[in-house]
Amino acid sequence: MAENSSGNLKSRVARGLLWKLSELAGAQGVQFVVALLLARLMTPAEYGTVSYIMIFITIANVFVQSGFATALIQAPEVEEEDYSSVLRICLLTAVPVYLLLFFAAPAAAAFYEIPVLCPLLRVMGVVLFPGAVISIQTAYVSREMDFRQLFKATMAAVLLSGAVSVVMAYRGLNVWAMAAQQILYYFALMAGLFVTVPWRPRGGFRKDRVRRLFSFGWKILAAGLIDTVWMNLYGLIIGKRYSAADLGGYNRGEQFPKILTTNLASAIQAVVLPAYARNQDDPDRLRSMMRRSIGLSSFVIFPMMAGLAGCSTALIRVLLTDRWLFCVPYLCVMCLGYAFYPIHVTNLQMITALGRSDLFLRLEILKKALGILILLLSLRYGIVAMLLLKALDEFLCTFLNAWPLGRLIGYGILKQYRDMLPGALCSCLMGAAVWSLNRLSLPAPVLLPVQIAAGAALYALFSWLWNRENFRYLLELFRKWRG
Repeated sequence: MAENSSGNLKSRVARGLLWKLSELAGAQGVQFVVALLLARLMTPAEYGTVSYIMIFITIANVFVQSGFATALIQAPEVEEEDYSSVLRICLLTAVPVYLLLFFAAPAAAAFYEIPVLCPLLRVMGVVLFPGAVISIQTAYVSREMDFRQLFKATMAAVLLSGAVSVVMAYRGLNVWAMAAQQILYYFALMAGLFVTVPWRPRGGFRKDRVRRLFSFGWKILAAGLIDTVWMNLYGLIIGKRYSAADLGGYNRGEQFPKILTTNLASAIQAVVLPAYARNQDDPDRLRSMMRRSIGLSSFVIFPMMAGLAGCSTALIRVLLTDRWLFCVPYLCVMCLGYAFYPIHVTNLQMITALGRSDLFLRLEILKKALGILILLLSLRYGIVAMLLLKALDEFLCTFLNAWPLGRLIGYGILKQYRDMLPGALCSCLMGAAVWSLNRLSLPAPVLLPVQIAAGAALYALFSWLWNRENFRYLLELFRKWRG
């Protein structure tokens, strides 16, 4: 009986991971195409202007969406009243957060000397309210591991919002086109999830249940706030210290590695957290599951980052035109830093699943203290040097995230690096080969597919020779998904 239960969970995790990856890949693929079209229609300065807004909205969303939603996923048992109670809390929280954005908008516009920031921030702030609802809907989906329904709703929302924003941009409404994309996406996703997901707000408000969830969730909220502010701090500093155009270039360079890594990390987070939580009293099982997550993450992300850096010049020329070539160095350096991001997420999700939100918060404080020290040391140098030191900080933080798990489940940093090493070596060899192809005297539209094909073929060959276990496992996941 136990074996059947174990096999059923593995099957659900595999299907859930692949549907979540499909949802993220499909949605981000469409958004990526839309962003490329908008980047061709907008100047780096215009793109940077909207980037300011997204930083503020992202930080504000942490207060509304984080903490309680994670507590719902992590809890061993959840009642119907828990979802409804948390929804009320999230919506009530969105009101003062939006008012803060509304009244702070003129000060933000004056600080960055960009007047249009004020109305943009006030209008885009409304996404906090559908965002609150979506956080509960996705928590329900995660507990049920029914990511196929999330895929349907997300694709409908991203196609609708993307189409409208492109039409608006062609009509000359550049910055407002990007604002409309975000607003339409949130409201369409909320409506789509009400259609595809059976959960509806019902039941009363239970103070005792909320108090229990809050005891866990507030630490996740605090950690999420610290992490989100930190993730956006470089953008705020670059925009103020340099210019909106530099911020636009920084965000363009960051977009490519960030889309790939954060999507995989989000899929891992959505799928493995409920799976980890169901086995939180079985250290051997947790260690085995986490080892598989680490191996699969490194097998997929490392070659993506190495290949992306190797073909970065041709990629920017083809997708964004030559006026964006100044962001190529940013892209290459951030590929190095983002390569470790899914590893961070896997470690932190395990800590969360074990119910150690106190440890989660302490780690975030320690890591950000280290990061701020490194940031202060880098301010006297240029943007590239800042990002190089930021990549070093990401590498050092892998030690901090993994250190407690050596004691909790017997899977510390040295064992994790041993499992990551085959993927890292194969990726470095492939990336160097792809980079060497830049010497060919080929037009960018011809060179880019040559580099992509060569990189894929070489990585498959190297993986078959030196990383066969993860190679076979990924093929098996694909077969299960198709079946």
